[in-house]
Amino acid sequence: MCRNATFFLCLALGTALAAAAPPEWRHIGNSAIDLGLPSLATGAVDRVWYSPDGSTLFARTSSGTMFETNDFEQWKPAPPVQPPPAVQAPVPSRPESGAQVRMQPASDGRYYAFAAQVYRSDDGGLTWSNLTASRSASILGGAVNDLAVSPVNPDEVVAANAHGIWRSMDAGASWAGLNDFLPNLTVRKLLQTPSGTSGLIAWGGPGEPAIEWAPGEKTAWQPVASNALLATDVALRANLSRTLGAAITAVSTQGDYIYAGSSDGRLWASSDQGRTWRSFGSANAEGPVAAIFTDASNPRVALAAIGATPAGDRAVHIRRTTNAGLFWDDLTSNLPDAPANGVAADLPTGVVYAATAAGVYYTTADLNGAGPATPWTRLDGLPNAAAEDVHLGDNHNRLWVAVAGYGVYATLAPHRFLDPKLVNAADETGRPAAPGSLLSLLGARAQSAQTANGPAPVLNNSGADTQIQVPFNASGDSFALNMSAPNGAIARNIALKTVSPAIFVDPDGTPMLLDADSGVFLDAMRPAHSGSHVQILATGLGRVKPDWPTGLAAPVQDPPKVAAEVHAYLDGQPVTVTNAELAPGYVGFYLVEIELPRIVNYGPAQLYLEAGGQQSNAVRIYIEP
Repeated sequence: MCRNATFFLCLALGTALAAAAPPEWRHIGNSAIDLGLPSLATGAVDRVWYSPDGSTLFARTSSGTMFETNDFEQWKPAPPVQPPPAVQAPVPSRPESGAQVRMQPASDGRYYAFAAQVYRSDDGGLTWSNLTASRSASILGGAVNDLAVSPVNPDEVVAANAHGIWRSMDAGASWAGLNDFLPNLTVRKLLQTPSGTSGLIAWGGPGEPAIEWAPGEKTAWQPVASNALLATDVALRANLSRTLGAAITAVSTQGDYIYAGSSDGRLWASSDQGRTWRSFGSANAEGPVAAIFTDASNPRVALAAIGATPAGDRAVHIRRTTNAGLFWDDLTSNLPDAPANGVAADLPTGVVYAATAAGVYYTTADLNGAGPATPWTRLDGLPNAAAEDVHLGDNHNRLWVAVAGYGVYATLAPHRFLDPKLVNAADETGRPAAPGSLLSLLGARAQSAQTANGPAPVLNNSGADTQIQVPFNASGDSFALNMSAPNGAIARNIALKTVSPAIFVDPDGTPMLLDADSGVFLDAMRPAHSGSHVQILATGLGRVKPDWPTGLAAPVQDPPKVAAEVHAYLDGQPVTVTNAELAPGYVGFYLVEIELPRIVNYGPAQLYLEAGGQQSNAVRIYIEP
């Protein structure tokens, strides 16, 4: 961690981070949400209109971004243009109070109206037919913000609302969404990054449900029926608003420490679970506190992200406390004068990430004392839009960013280039290694690796990490791994078990499971079937019979078998393991084949391995009859 006496080291680390390779961002999921409407939904759209010849449809999202489509499927950014004036057609009656009316000039008496529902009149507005009512609700999911009729076809009409754009080609008799490829996902807060059987969980703001991109999902985000993190946050903010006498907009808790920020920029801190409080700032001196970051490793340190100041002066956007809220100093430095929406930090390196309306920025700061504010640098490669939130995964290996309208992106956290981390290659955790298992060095390209018993094969050092196999002859409770890299030597001491199973998952949590008959990877779109055989790609299952050389790919024919007894569990119940061997053609991979029961609960299930008393990570598998 950077301290006052080593401030120049902080600057050197920041320079090293700036010199690292540009982030390789991975788009997580898409912009579509499955809300049980006629088609997939997305975020709010407030205006829609046609070009004069009807060949192009334009849309303006609630964030002000313009899009256009010519094929009514794929969308592309549109130049910033002023939507045509919303002309209110004169009619003798309206189907709802305050309903707006549109007409198609060439039609004879055809009018459309919209408010809570969409209506059509074929007699000049004397009578109206409801086109979207389903019992007491709308099949489009809510009130309509805007409606447009094709200038060349009176039966073609589009409606825009909080869930996207809906099109009818039969005068409102049926509706289909135009949202599958419209980049307009509203994510205000990242609630949870992928972990085990849970996927990425995000929240679009007040009135919106939490949504999840589940491991193996390919189609759309799914609403979460209830989310404990969101419910706890909402309840705590409401309770603290009453206790502190202010509109609390952000809270963060770690053990006995509670931090709170208000809509008028004030900050509070308690180190005794809320029995006593210290406050900082005065009402309306700064903008709303959008987010507060704390870390369990040192809850006396906190960072606050602050929006635009109501006074219009140069705003404070990031504040830091290193003394449990006794004083909050300004880290804004050269950040653009744009609202800060989220903040996260890695305390060991001192790297701070800020999500702002002008993008994502980072700095290397002193998080142990009141050192001077350091310059910020923009992280490139993301869509040119506001960053709504920033989050570091549970192990601080991945950086997750919510981008307004575009959804969620992830990359290897840039601070890993300052502090390379050796993790299990299957799930990027610090679980112990085992003979023959595969490790990943995140943030460095090791050229060679050595143990006390000889070399450890470097299998791949492209990109931002390195894969290394633990020698099969490794023994003891731990071993030292010494690696050479372009920037110098890296040494790590690694805990060792006889077996330490882990199932491979990709960065968004999708497990590497295959149908044994077809070899096709299984996911939500290609589920496993009851009674079928499933192959699991894993590492950490230890020695094999007969012995096999370290660093050599397993043979395609008769690969060595795992020496340990391997067990598998589905929703906590044992399932039959039919085979456990080195994965043919791979190094450090093991292949475990299981037989699913013929009578099993359908839908998502939890799957994990166990060997030698050690349990693997749990992953999600989808099962159908």
